[in-house]
Amino acid sequence: MQTFLGIDVGTSGIKTVLIDHAGRVLLTDIEEHSFTTPEPLHAESDPEDWWTGTVTSLKRVCEFARLHSHEIAAVGLTGQMHGLVILDKHRAVLRPCIMWNDQRTASQCMQITKTIGSDELLKITGNQVLPGFTAPKILWVAEHEPDIYAKINHVLLPKDYIRLKLTGELVTDVSDASGTSLLDVADRAWSSTITTKLGIDRSWLPQLMESQEVSGYVSAEAADRTGLPQGIPVVSGAGDQAAGGIGAGITASGRASIVLGTSGVVFAQSSAYETHETGLIHSFCHALPETWHVMGVTLSAAGSFKWYKDLFSRSGQAGAAQSDPYDQLIREAVTTPPGAEGLFFLPYLSGERTPHPDPLARGSFFGLTLRHERGHMTRALLEGVSFSLRDALSLIHKMGIEPTEFRISGGGARSPFWRQLIADVIQAEVITTTSTEGAPYGAAMLAVVAAGEYNSAAEAADAMIMVQDRHTPDSKLSEYYDEAFSLYQSLYNEFKQSYTRISKLEGNDET
Repeated sequence: MQTFLGIDVGTSGIKTVLIDHAGRVLLTDIEEHSFTTPEPLHAESDPEDWWTGTVTSLKRVCEFARLHSHEIAAVGLTGQMHGLVILDKHRAVLRPCIMWNDQRTASQCMQITKTIGSDELLKITGNQVLPGFTAPKILWVAEHEPDIYAKINHVLLPKDYIRLKLTGELVTDVSDASGTSLLDVADRAWSSTITTKLGIDRSWLPQLMESQEVSGYVSAEAADRTGLPQGIPVVSGAGDQAAGGIGAGITASGRASIVLGTSGVVFAQSSAYETHETGLIHSFCHALPETWHVMGVTLSAAGSFKWYKDLFSRSGQAGAAQSDPYDQLIREAVTTPPGAEGLFFLPYLSGERTPHPDPLARGSFFGLTLRHERGHMTRALLEGVSFSLRDALSLIHKMGIEPTEFRISGGGARSPFWRQLIADVIQAEVITTTSTEGAPYGAAMLAVVAAGEYNSAAEAADAMIMVQDRHTPDSKLSEYYDEAFSLYQSLYNEFKQSYTRISKLEGNDET
């Protein structure tokens, strides 16, 4: 039986999914890796760790396939967006990857905006340039590490480094390239205007392809390292959000996805290139030809819950070993009244992106009193992340894009309580599907399409993905959350100047 692989180069691990032509998941494998924060606002990862993790994961998957007489027919790639991987003329890595959640480049973002012009930048790239994006990281290296900058011969995104190791090809796809601030998103081509004005050598940038196109074939060396069959196609793939959109079936107008991963994402398809008037919503190429998507991102969604769990869970206490710490916390939140008795949580633990592109923003609990217990804080956190998703959705609505179906995924979406809470907050039905593996599943679907099993990713999604569960909003709770959301929205502006003052107090020279 032919099978198909999706490989996801994630923030903290390599996730590999093996599916059959009907979309059934046969195996999921995860190999963890770490990233470092060498200075405040910095986040870096060694690309060689990704390759080592990929090799380890693929060996396990290939052994499983052989034991079960599965023939791996094609590979799809996805991964964290925006990361800067730079190589010398020998294709050796010059420095650790500067990752998507790195916030060191505020001054370079201002420099790019001034050089290109904010209106022109928005017209070409569909976005404001943000500290997480790739172009400002290149300028940061030029300014702070000129010896390394002088050796640059190739610039890649994270998943594309794994492609290089598998196939020897220097290729990326248009969805991932959309997050670099170097792509003409409407034309789906590198922007000569931007590269010329920023002094970035166009020859450094990889070849562009559409997501379902074959980008290369597994080399003999990679086959020997990983166990993959030599010569099988490796599909161009997509950035993790576009691949996750494919994996959730966001392949038709009117559909949107909500991803409750480390970051939180509201993602809606558009058949035309649309931009927000001030660039607060991302406009990127989708992983479907001649299709785009709009996206709002809150940087710390389920990541906020993990941080909170690690700090405040009682799982280490006697008698708690049999209970999942997340379940324990949510049980307490369920018994807490909506609104947590006036307690609010701002999920800006890693700065923020949508609707506040502010690397200096800080997370906080607001409204604490002596009445509040841990259950109140848990509920406030879950509500605060949900409000942040509605913040993004409200901007998408203002663009005239009105999704009617919301499909939810990610680690946080495993909680029925949180799914219902989001339905109440956004005042729309929230759906779970049989597809639960997100981005790597979408990458595997693209591999299925490239192998000729379906004519398009949209056709594959309609055949493979089924609705599993529905959460309908409670009208009374939705009315209450309208008022609470309005108060939540006001808090950022109340605290904004304090974020700047805190940064200055810390002596953060990067800002």
